[in-house]
Amino acid sequence: MSKSLKRVKSVLIEAGVNLEVIETGTATTALAAAESLGCLVDQIAKSIIFQGSQTGTLYLFVTAGAQRVDLDRAAGLAGEPLVKAEPTDIRTITGFSIGAVSPVGHLTPISTFFDAFLMQFPIIYAAAGTPIHVFGCPPAIMQSLCEGLISDFLEKM
Repeated sequence: MSKSLKRVKSVLIEAGVNLEVIETGTATTALAAAESLGCLVDQIAKSIIFQGSQTGTLYLFVTAGAQRVDLDRAAGLAGEPLVKAEPTDIRTITGFSIGAVSPVGHLTPISTFFDAFLMQFPIIYAAAGTPIHVFGCPPAIMQSLCEGLISDFLEKM
C-alpha cells in the first residue's frame, strides 16, 4: 500500500468515519471512475489545484467530475489571480502526485473551496491518494473532512 493511500486512510480513521476505500481498476479519469463505480461523472469529486500568481499559495478546488472551474470566479475566492500550479509544488504541499490528489490528508494545510454543486448528490467519490483508489461519502461529510468553504466557482454553460 502506498504512503499516500495510508495517509488518506489514517485521516479517515482519525476523523471517526468508517469509509471504505475502493479500487477502480485502471480508471484514471473521472469518466472511467464513474463507469467503474456505476455513478454519474458529477459524483466524482475532482481535486483541482491552482497557484496564486502573487503569493505562490496553492488553492484546492474540489469540483464535480464533468464540471470546469471558472478561473476568474476561483481567483475572486482566492483573492488573487490564479495560474496552473506546478506538479512539484503540488507534490511538496499536498504529498500527492497529479491525478491522485485527495481532498484530505495533505502534508501542509491548504485553502480549500468545495463545489456547491456537489451537495445535491447522496454520495460522492474522491481520490484516496492514488490514481486508482477512491473513497465515497455524503458530500457534507467530505466537505467537513477537507474543511472546504462551500462555494460557486463553476463555469456557466
